[in-house]
Amino acid sequence: MALVDAFSTEPLAGNAAGVIPEANGLSDQQCQAIARELSVSETAFLFDSREADRRIRYFTPTQEVELCGHATIAAHAWLNTEGELEIGTHTLETNVGVLEVELTENGTVWMTQDLPTVEAREIPYSRLADALGVDKATLQDVGADLPVARASTGLAFLLVPINFLESLGSIRPSLDAIKTLSEEHDVAGIYVFTFDTLRGDSTLHARMFAPAAGVDEDPVTGTASGACGAYLHDVGAGAFDDPPEQMVFEQGHFIDRPGLLNVQVGQDDQGRCDIRIGGQAVTSLTGELEVPEDADDGIIEA
Repeated sequence: MALVDAFSTEPLAGNAAGVIPEANGLSDQQCQAIARELSVSETAFLFDSREADRRIRYFTPTQEVELCGHATIAAHAWLNTEGELEIGTHTLETNVGVLEVELTENGTVWMTQDLPTVEAREIPYSRLADALGVDKATLQDVGADLPVARASTGLAFLLVPINFLESLGSIRPSLDAIKTLSEEHDVAGIYVFTFDTLRGDSTLHARMFAPAAGVDEDPVTGTASGACGAYLHDVGAGAFDDPPEQMVFEQGHFIDRPGLLNVQVGQDDQGRCDIRIGGQAVTSLTGELEVPEDADDGIIEA
């Protein structure tokens, strides 16, 4: 097994993912026990596949999730460092379908997202402000041009624009309220973003809270960034009327896990919005993990 920090070239930054490279034969209960033991936001389990080059499943410490960007980037970067993945395009079977993953010469891993959906949601700013622990004016300031929306490129998030980086940093979330909102809107979490950034070449800065999935705050979130790329393409709003084809998102700085994530927006051969997320990753820990046998009652015993 390995712990790999995605969306960073420095260890102990970005978003850590567990990688279990030979998961054939592991039960769901064993996968969940391993993810709970590693205690990072997601652990990727790699299996043989009849439909693609390999199959991947993702577990948080509390549940399986359908798709995870940073764990996909981490798993493929680790395979590359181990000499098990060549430069080029590879196919990956996920719970949302078969996706393409490209490894480039400089070590960047690009993951094609599922077809996007974007739906505006009418939620009182006072309720959102209470859930995030901010003044509702910080949300209303940008709300006229940037609606709150439920967006997905394989995993759904509630996207909430906020006015400034200072406001983003001042968030003091009510995890219970965010969990309730997430369950009501059938999303993995709430992704809050601003066009006020640390770097001049960045597009936005974000934070993501997913207590309903067992993750209080995720450092750098690939699937949410993909959903946000689709959102920006759909609403065409923000600091620009026509979103660029390639964007850089910042995340994780407020919890001392800074990372940078690339988002590409294009069209597929049928003219539909095509989203890719990309980044590099570095291995911070490798080792062996003893896995207990499945108990007869389905409970993993230590």
